[in-house]
Amino acid sequence: MVKTGTDNRVKKLALAALFAALSYIGFQVFRFDIPVGTEKTAFHLGNTFVALGALFIGGAMGGSAGAVGLTIADLTSGYATSAPKTFILKLLIGLIVGLVAHKGFKINEIVEKKKLVLATVCSASCGLLFNIIADPLVGYFYKQYVLGLPQEISEAFAKISALTTSVNAVASVVFATVLYLALRPVLKKEGFLH
Repeated sequence: MVKTGTDNRVKKLALAALFAALSYIGFQVFRFDIPVGTEKTAFHLGNTFVALGALFIGGAMGGSAGAVGLTIADLTSGYATSAPKTFILKLLIGLIVGLVAHKGFKINEIVEKKKLVLATVCSASCGLLFNIIADPLVGYFYKQYVLGLPQEISEAFAKISALTTSVNAVASVVFATVLYLALRPVLKKEGFLH
């Protein structure tokens, strides 16, 4: 017979693997590339599953899962130069969403629907607002100082990245909220949430 603690860790690990795969699919399948000079950016739904993972299994595990999934997506889709930046930023999105959701709102204990919606939207928004600011800023310095691109190209890319990151963030907050609210009762019933 499997011990309860071991069973919970296995369930959490299985969900982490699922969220890594969903983050990858969210980027690979639901992506629209925008070329910028020698580089490119994209509209995508990968961040949805980083936030969703953090809401369901916590910031560290959910953020790690999303970071792994989106880093692999970068490495396999022509965004390899962005992979290190992606890993760090996606991990931070997950950590922020998880911190706000689980430490701030104690989301797993909320039973009232309005409070749950508010907690979900606020938690996802905090992580993705961080990304709206950090992605273009980190991208600018990363492209200029690590990749050695000219300042003008790095600056142009940062401006376009700010737009795509903002659109991605809004879409991710909406989709993560809808999916979380739809899936939470099922996962709770099956013993995946504690």
